[in-house]
Amino acid sequence: MGDPEQVPAAVEPPPAVAEPDARPPGLFRRWGSRGTAIVLGLGAVVLVLIGATLGLALGGSSDPSTPTSSSLVVPTADSVDVGFAQDMIVHHSQGVLMAHYAELDTEDPDIGLLAYDINYTQTAQIGQMQGWLALWDQPQVSSQPHMAWMTDSASPAAGHDMDGMAITTSATTAGSGATGSQANGAEAGLMPGMATQAEMNKLKSLHGKESDIYFLQLMIRHHQGGAPMMAYAQQHATNPVVSNFAGKMLVAQTGEIQTMTGMLADLGAEPLPFTPPAMPTS
Repeated sequence: MGDPEQVPAAVEPPPAVAEPDARPPGLFRRWGSRGTAIVLGLGAVVLVLIGATLGLALGGSSDPSTPTSSSLVVPTADSVDVGFAQDMIVHHSQGVLMAHYAELDTEDPDIGLLAYDINYTQTAQIGQMQGWLALWDQPQVSSQPHMAWMTDSASPAAGHDMDGMAITTSATTAGSGATGSQANGAEAGLMPGMATQAEMNKLKSLHGKESDIYFLQLMIRHHQGGAPMMAYAQQHATNPVVSNFAGKMLVAQTGEIQTMTGMLADLGAEPLPFTPPAMPTS
């Protein structure tokens, strides 16, 4: 008898391929394609700025018109450059926290995108300034009073020293109303525009429209308080990287103040009262 007829082995069906998720991932589900494009574009810009800043700080530019490491002055501990970086890290850190609270508590996608933008941008800027201080072999935290570096070097005896300005400048608090009222004095150790701990606690406790209004009010004042530091560093920093960085930051935050003021008006509210600190004459 011949061999029995060979029966072909059963062919296993191919594994099922999972259907692609019809929902857009991540940021697309959160803000839509337009909002995501804005965020991704911002990320690309921030990465380019970080690379350019580090390259210039290390003297790695191929542009002959750009200062190199041999022509850049390494800032000293008492310089405008170091003081600006140290104090702006502190100022920005609170701004990042406020934006984080707002992003968690808002129900408005535009407020959520704004808060994310501020959070992302200022976190990246904090990293840049920390990098400078590391390159300059300077501590992240100053042992001097905040803003002591804002001194009129041309006439230091004329009473233009900014030492202690943040402590004596009046702050604003929300009190029991949405628009706030002038407080008796600033919380010790705070720079102009910064929120007190009570204000931060209140922001964290709010939700929805109330959170949106209070966040915009605090962040507008926060930007207003930081503007004199940026303007002074732009004018007086010895390192061109720092001067350019401060100037770009000032332009960006001035634009954000205008945007947030418009958003606040749409919500039927106004900015908190704020008196900018006096700038030293130069």
